[in-house]
Amino acid sequence: MGGLADLISYVIRKILLAIPVVLLATFIVFLMLYMTGDPINVLAPPHASVEQLDALREKYGLNEPFIVQYGLFLWQLLHGDMGTSVGFVSRGLEVGDLIAEKLPRTLELMAIGWGIAYSIGIPLGIFSSLRHNSLGDRGVMVFTLLAYAMPSFWLGILFMWLFAVYLGWFDLRGTTGGFASIILPAMTLGVGNAALTTRMMRSSMLEVIRQDYITQLRSRGLPEREIIYKHAVKNAILPVITVIGLDIGWFVAGSVVVETVFSWPGIGMLITTSISNADFPVVRGCILVLALFVIAGNLMADILYAYVDPRVRLG
Repeated sequence: MGGLADLISYVIRKILLAIPVVLLATFIVFLMLYMTGDPINVLAPPHASVEQLDALREKYGLNEPFIVQYGLFLWQLLHGDMGTSVGFVSRGLEVGDLIAEKLPRTLELMAIGWGIAYSIGIPLGIFSSLRHNSLGDRGVMVFTLLAYAMPSFWLGILFMWLFAVYLGWFDLRGTTGGFASIILPAMTLGVGNAALTTRMMRSSMLEVIRQDYITQLRSRGLPEREIIYKHAVKNAILPVITVIGLDIGWFVAGSVVVETVFSWPGIGMLITTSISNADFPVVRGCILVLALFVIAGNLMADILYAYVDPRVRLG
């Protein structure tokens, strides 16, 4: 019971510490959008009169000072109201409803991209470490360098040309192609993280297999396969596991670019469209939700770190 009580207390403290972070994130986003200019110039019909522009500003509360607008936004947020969309297509719809419609698509993309990243990165890191300085190791390092350095939008375009246009293996029809239509976006999202995971796993494995206890296990005559996969990998994978939660920030940022490139109807695509339409309430709502995901990922990373490493205490 004591361990469970400590865990609950730890989670509560982390959530309380996250509240100022969320407030700061909302303030920065609100300030940046406020400084971009008057969105009424985009929302208003052509040749609108001064009276019409003033009426629109009053309708959407844009005639108030910045601090008043921010205070009203926080007040609505406390009551579960993210505001109303002012975009041309979605005008009048609740921001929360728009996000609830798009969020499952982004979560689906992130989950598959996550799976691709770790199913490639961990085995490749183990392979590379066991063949240190060999041709295979150098080939893996070149691959990870290129995959990590290549921008997501360029990697997405390259995958579309190679696998969809040239080879014809996958579909580019948005979500109408079924599960096959998500493979290329998920690969684009996951490959960069797979490169980082590979390097991390390789470095951790190289450090572990040089430890004295590995030498002792070999001196006892244990099979090399058992030493590697039962003892070395078990310890080397700890740093990788603990950053799984932190990788949510990577996938959140990458999803905006990847969804735009592949026209995937998720939160990232919604943000891009809303920025183009000066639909600031939707932009604020989307970034708030994504910020909450990043904070939740950090919390998960802290808990995982304490769980997998007995030397760490929840305090």
